[in-house]
Amino acid sequence: MTSEAITAAAAGTWQLGDLTVNRIGFGAMRLTQTGGALVPDAVASDRGRALGVLRRAVELGVNHIDTASFYFSPLRSANELINRALAPYADELVITTKVGPGRDPSGNFWWAEPGQLRGQVEENLRQLGRDHLDVVNLRLPASAADQSIAEHFGALAELRAAGLVRHLGISNARAHHLAEARAIAPVVCVQNPYGIGSSAEDHAFVDECGKQGVAFVPFFAIAGAGKESGMAGDDAEQVRALAAAHGVSAAQLRLAWTLNRGPHVLAIPGTGNPDHLVENVAAGTVRLAPEEIALLNSL
Repeated sequence: MTSEAITAAAAGTWQLGDLTVNRIGFGAMRLTQTGGALVPDAVASDRGRALGVLRRAVELGVNHIDTASFYFSPLRSANELINRALAPYADELVITTKVGPGRDPSGNFWWAEPGQLRGQVEENLRQLGRDHLDVVNLRLPASAADQSIAEHFGALAELRAAGLVRHLGISNARAHHLAEARAIAPVVCVQNPYGIGSSAEDHAFVDECGKQGVAFVPFFAIAGAGKESGMAGDDAEQVRALAAAHGVSAAQLRLAWTLNRGPHVLAIPGTGNPDHLVENVAAGTVRLAPEEIALLNSL
C-alpha cells in the first residue's frame, strides 16, 4: 500500500458536536518520551522530532488531537509541544483534552474533586494558549466503575455554560455513566480502552454509542494489552495473516479494524516516529470484509 499520498480524510469524518473531524486523529501521550508520558524512567523524546511529527500530522489532514495536562515527563509537556508546533491554531483543528487525573511535579497521580476541575481546565487553557477548550473528557478512575459521576460532570457542565469548554465527553466509562452524563449535558464522545481482544461487553458499548450518535474514541487500539508500553508484538496468527493479505502491518490492521467498527468510531494513534505517523494515517484506507471483522471481533 502506498501511504505517502494518503491523508486523514481517507477515513471519513464524524461530528463532535458542531465540530467536524477526520476519523483518524492523533494522540499526544507518546510525544514526551519513549513509551509515552506515563512510563517511568523512559528516555526523553527529541524535541525537534516531536514538533515535526505534530506539524506533519496536520499536513496529513489530522484535525483532531488528543492531549492532557498530565501528559508530561521530566523534560517535555505534550500541551507545550502542541502549542509551540501548531499555534496559532487553524480554525479546523480540534484539540481534545481530559481532566480528572492530576500529577504532582514528581509525576505521582491524584484525582480531582468536583471543585478542582476548573483549575485543571484552566491549566490546559494556559498550556495550550487557548481561551476555550474544544472538547474536555471527564476521565474516571477505576474505582468509579459503579459510582455516580453527577457531581464531577455537573461541574464541567457549568464550565461549558461559562464558555470555557465547548463540548464534553467521558473517559474510562461505562454505559450507566453515559446515561447519567447525558441527563446533565450533551456528551459528544466516549473515550475508552478498546481494541482487538476486547470483551463482548465492550463491543456492545461501542454499538450503543453509535445508536445514540455519540463518538467512540478508543485508546490503546494498537497497543492492546501492552497499554502505555506499546504493542506487545505477539499478535494472534489471524491478525498477522489478515495484515499480510491486505499488505499492511499488524498495527495498521488493528487501526483498520477499529475504524471498521462503525462510522462513529474514531482513532487517535500516538507516535513520536514520523514514519509510523504516515502508516497510521494510511490505515484509514484499509477496508475489511464483514467476515474479516467478525473474525477479529471473536479474538
